[in-house]
Amino acid sequence: MSEENIDFAIIMTSGPDTPKRLASPFFMAATAAAEEMNVVVYFTGLGTLLLKKDVAEHVYPKEGGKSVKSFMDQALANGVRFIACASSMDLNDMNKSDLGFDVPMVGVAESLPYLASANKLVSF
Repeated sequence: MSEENIDFAIIMTSGPDTPKRLASPFFMAATAAAEEMNVVVYFTGLGTLLLKKDVAEHVYPKEGGKSVKSFMDQALANGVRFIACASSMDLNDMNKSDLGFDVPMVGVAESLPYLASANKLVSF
């Protein structure tokens, strides 16, 4: 992973157990990318569970509303890049074949300089 100018980075630690927290980060990411910002969402901790096949499609921030996957898909469609923490994947007993999204898996040491280059960084 090369260091580059990241305008906005989101560290996603919230997972399926906190559905009300899950729409905002992807909505913010999609909006920032639509404004031509370079946006990255780094999934770590329980957040990596959202990348697992058939998980995000069954999590709803609001009953009767859109699934978390629909918010994630909109972010991707707008150019947001998703990255998974390799250590968190291992912690959650996941590997590349468990993913429902095509995302790079990187270690903490590799991701820190990359994330530190972001102009703005938020954590959910």
